Amino acid sequence: MAQGQQSGFKQLRNKLLFTFAMLSVYRLGIHVPVPGVDSQAIADFFANAQNTLFGLFDMFSGGGLSRLSVFALGIMPYISAAIIFELLVVVSPELERLKKEEGEAGRKKINQYTRYATVLITLVQGSGIAFGLQTMTSPSGAPVVPDPGLDFILTTVLTMVAGTIFIMWLGEQISSRGIGNGISLIIFAGIVARIPGALTKTYSLLSTGEMTVFVLLLVIAFMAGILAFICFIETSQRRIPIQYAKRMMGRRMYGGQSSHLPLRINTAGVIPPIFASSILMFPATITNFSQITWLKDISAYLRPGTLPYTLIYVGLIIFFCFFYTAIVFDPKDVAENLKKQGGFIPGIRPGKNTKEYIDKVLTRLTFWGSLYVAAICVIPMLMISKFNLPFYFGGTALLIVVGVAIDTMTQVQSHLITHQYEGLMQKAKKKGVL
Repeated sequence: MAQGQQSGFKQLRNKLLFTFAMLSVYRLGIHVPVPGVDSQAIADFFANAQNTLFGLFDMFSGGGLSRLSVFALGIMPYISAAIIFELLVVVSPELERLKKEEGEAGRKKINQYTRYATVLITLVQGSGIAFGLQTMTSPSGAPVVPDPGLDFILTTVLTMVAGTIFIMWLGEQISSRGIGNGISLIIFAGIVARIPGALTKTYSLLSTGEMTVFVLLLVIAFMAGILAFICFIETSQRRIPIQYAKRMMGRRMYGGQSSHLPLRINTAGVIPPIFASSILMFPATITNFSQITWLKDISAYLRPGTLPYTLIYVGLIIFFCFFYTAIVFDPKDVAENLKKQGGFIPGIRPGKNTKEYIDKVLTRLTFWGSLYVAAICVIPMLMISKFNLPFYFGGTALLIVVGVAIDTMTQVQSHLITHQYEGLMQKAKKKGVL
């Protein structure tokens, strides 16, 4: 058992070191700028773009967009492509057949299509950014691109495409040779990298007297409560009991076991607030490139912290929670699979009745889950706008950080338990028990 534990710890250490090495490469790339861009001018521009799509994308790129680095687009094109193909699987019979009938080979094909779509999306977004940069100026009037032209556009587009493909490769390497989901960990690293800057700003506020120690303690207590609440909800499940019928195979009796179907309260994850934020930030983003009065009025009307913005934001989150849950979890498929395996829910007839029961339970969970996601996303925003408390992380970022941390820790524990089990089996074989 000790030998198995040592082997397990060694493998886990190697996986963790590899993961940290890949994430370090990613963070180094964030600081490599795209040629031909005035770094000070772009920094001044993004200082006034926190409540736009630029600010949202900058969060997911780990600060790469505000620095106009080679990783400026981050992993967002890949995430967008993956979401698009999740939606297409529902409406395309061919993709649905690939996913369900061809198993692992079908999933590999869909992943390959996702990579191609990522390159296409990156080309479009990179071209848009390259053309847009040439028209942008800082608040002081300095041009972001001192020498615009075709050379700058080609260089910028190729650099951003190469950067996104490299990040995608890094994520796949972490998933296969490291620990945790590589794509999620890259986003996690980008968000966590903002912590030193937040601590520096907090210390500056304390030093200048703009924030008292009491307010700081209040912020820490509030953040701790929010994190504890997120951890509790994200690890909570509604377990539907499953009973398997007994079946005779030859001279042996199989089945008769009990299990459960775990349903998460927040099945949709962080996708709903991302979609909702993208839609509501669109007017503010367009305003940065336009002088049209009515666009500026709409942007001011939908400013974060205002009542219209909050109500629309909550409504969109609830809608996308139900919409995305319906895409990623199909009660009909679950009911059919249970029926094929000889499983049933006690007191519920297999087939249609099982599907309706699971759908009913899932609808209730999604309703409360959507309210939970909306509360987590709205409360920090309201505390910032109404009480001017210095929160540097929104609800979406907190959901991502906690979710990825829980998932990674679960994989670490599973890895250790697996090697402990293997050690016990080897020890039993040596003693002749097996």
